[in-house]
Amino acid sequence: MTGDLDTFRSDTRAWLEANCPSEMRKPIRSEADICWGGRKWTFQSDAQRQWLEVMAERGWTVPDWPKEYGGGGLSPTESRVLKDEMQRIGARPPLTSFGISMLGPALLKFGTEEQKQHYLRQIARGEIRWCQGYSEPGAGSDLAGLQTKAEDKGDHWLVNGQKVWTSYADKADWIFCLVRTSTESKQGGISFLLFDMETPGVSTRPILLISGGSPFCETFFDDVEVPKNQIVGEVNKGWDVAKYLLGHEREMIAGMGLGTGGSSVTLGPLTKPADPLLRAEIADFDVDALAFQAMSERFAAMWKAGEAHPASPSMMKYAGTELNKRRNELMMAAGGSDALEWDSDRSRRGATPRSWLRSKGNSIEGGTSEIQLNIIAKHILRLPAA
Repeated sequence: MTGDLDTFRSDTRAWLEANCPSEMRKPIRSEADICWGGRKWTFQSDAQRQWLEVMAERGWTVPDWPKEYGGGGLSPTESRVLKDEMQRIGARPPLTSFGISMLGPALLKFGTEEQKQHYLRQIARGEIRWCQGYSEPGAGSDLAGLQTKAEDKGDHWLVNGQKVWTSYADKADWIFCLVRTSTESKQGGISFLLFDMETPGVSTRPILLISGGSPFCETFFDDVEVPKNQIVGEVNKGWDVAKYLLGHEREMIAGMGLGTGGSSVTLGPLTKPADPLLRAEIADFDVDALAFQAMSERFAAMWKAGEAHPASPSMMKYAGTELNKRRNELMMAAGGSDALEWDSDRSRRGATPRSWLRSKGNSIEGGTSEIQLNIIAKHILRLPAA
């Protein structure tokens, strides 16, 4: 087995060297460098298009998905080798997608064979971009209190209601959406629907944040007709799908703790701090970040093997988002007054302060840090309720 893995590593290294464009080995500078795919996506360069195409052809946009659904069919160990070899040459991810990080795993577990064949291949090839219809104005932390309604009209569902904080809803092709199909039970009356964002009756409105930009939108549904076969799982049992997906969402958000350029504080063009106390804080952060990276790898292996505690994603999400906030605080402190600059080319249009401001939302989205701590206290530490 060790010999087989060594061969896989050497073959993977040679393939990546031959197929990853040099432009795709440079650090990510802005969101424009991240490939989201979908029918509205405009590639930033031929290299970005080429990198997606060759990786999708090999199944390596989703290396651990089964080959029959567009994946690479790799084992967890092989997937780790691929990740290591991509990091070795600084290769960017060929595709970033809520379809990969959230919906795909839910479809693999709860979807029909027809749904898997139809949607998963499109996700793997970057042909369809998804957004998530979960939170509502009156149902954030209490997600099960959602009121968006789907009425059974015989041959279709009729959806009416509103979602909020819908990331990239204005850019997405489709939405995976929680709707209420029964009022007899709070969690038991929820269903999980998929539908096209260009369906008549769907509209979005951006929400501006203090960082000067935002991925978030309000999303409105006015008599939206959704085919009956676009429900995932059973009617009124969408809460099971929703909880499973939330675990993957929290795992994705936890990854922010690792940053885009490794675990360390990246100062970029800013002057490195002369203050020994600040340097000590950065060193302390680096130790915690490396520990979090090790914990993340262990958690990922346990999760894929079905051995992780169901509440583990809450622990990862809390640790990762708090770590990311610390990183941004240190970058601001290291930059001094220069880190407050907002508009120049030298500061990359205020990349440091905008990232710092944006990081404050990490501990709210996907479930607040307070909610995660309550879950950890109740389900992992088994502490008594107040």
